[in-house]
Amino acid sequence: MSTPAPRDDFPILTRKVRGGHPLIYLDSGATSQRPTQVLEAVAAMDRIHNGAVKRGSHLLAEEASLAYEEAREAVAGFVGVGVDEIVWTQGSTSALNLLAYSFSNLAAGRGESIESDRQIRNRMSVGPGDVVVTTRAEHHANLVPWQELCARTGAELRWLDLDEEGRIDLSTLNRINNRTKIVAFTHVSNVSGAISPVAEIVSVAQAVGATTILDACQSVPHMPVDLAKLGVDFAAFSGHKMLAPTGIGALYGRRELLAALPPFMTGGSMVEVVRMEKTTYAAPPARFEAGTMPVTQAVGMGEAARYLHKIGMEKVAAHEEMLTARLLKGITQIPGVRLLGPAQMRERGGAVSFHVEGVHPHDVGQFLDSRGIAVRVGHHCAQPIHQHFGVFASSRASVGPYNTVDEIDAFLESLAEVRRYFRMEA
Repeated sequence: MSTPAPRDDFPILTRKVRGGHPLIYLDSGATSQRPTQVLEAVAAMDRIHNGAVKRGSHLLAEEASLAYEEAREAVAGFVGVGVDEIVWTQGSTSALNLLAYSFSNLAAGRGESIESDRQIRNRMSVGPGDVVVTTRAEHHANLVPWQELCARTGAELRWLDLDEEGRIDLSTLNRINNRTKIVAFTHVSNVSGAISPVAEIVSVAQAVGATTILDACQSVPHMPVDLAKLGVDFAAFSGHKMLAPTGIGALYGRRELLAALPPFMTGGSMVEVVRMEKTTYAAPPARFEAGTMPVTQAVGMGEAARYLHKIGMEKVAAHEEMLTARLLKGITQIPGVRLLGPAQMRERGGAVSFHVEGVHPHDVGQFLDSRGIAVRVGHHCAQPIHQHFGVFASSRASVGPYNTVDEIDAFLESLAEVRRYFRMEA
């Protein structure tokens, strides 16, 4: 069966690994592989077009600056937002911390020098008596920054809880109330694979005037995502999970909200006028891109967006849904293996975590690796949801647009041997 992303586009997938086994890569939820088109775009940037972005009038500087902004345009179009609503970051962790610290600076009065709507600034300013809401399903990158924001500002942290499958428990939406300033939540859990009820959460948040922040790391690379239509105020996603290099990501923010936020980092490129007494800042997105940005990586992320757009995200989603359904059916039929997350494909993504009874997740991972199968092991930077499931860690298989049915079947065959290998069963 053909894959939406041609296998020939991914040189790494031709590797033979442990014991001469062909590589079966089921760890795209952590880091995806990169097609030749992205690798060549990155190499060409380094070999031919390398120059200082927005810092010169010579040809190389012009070419680098153009490539940098064309990449922004490609990524903005890929997620359905304006080009001035995409801020380059080092990744989603960087993007979410940027927001948390910008909110801190706003609370400290640092936004008063920015010409913007005072009502918008007040909406995003967090202090004692205010509430920040997240969920128990979050990656640490969308939990710890909000814990720290609350510690700095005196706000209270609350969270939406989960049901037995790891889905957000809608009965806990009442924890979003009139004191809530921020609601930060994942689009797709990187542990359970559950897709959050975005419309319901956004509706409740908007009713109380709260700012919504979406962790879209596990959704943007795997399904059609239009951030403007989702109605969220901010969103973060990473390049290395969408066939692009590491060290690059994007923060989406509604333009009027970005315009009201003070910067987190300061220095070159993000200024308007600098005098010894005072500095004024450039308009977004430049305001949030201080210093030398990861230009080559941004070009790679732009090329990845073009590549996925050309394939068609509907095709990617349909293919991955088929593979995930096969994974779920197979895992639930293996004795001694417990699925962590929904067993059906309703509102579910392709991150499939599981616990093998009596075998440490790292041992599971090493056994599979001995067969050439790459999966994720550990707590996946999401300890609270593992605590919810009553385990300290898990193993996770996650699919990409280049995986095949044969690879899923080979994984399931090997997984069925794990407990027997470790003498957990006869």
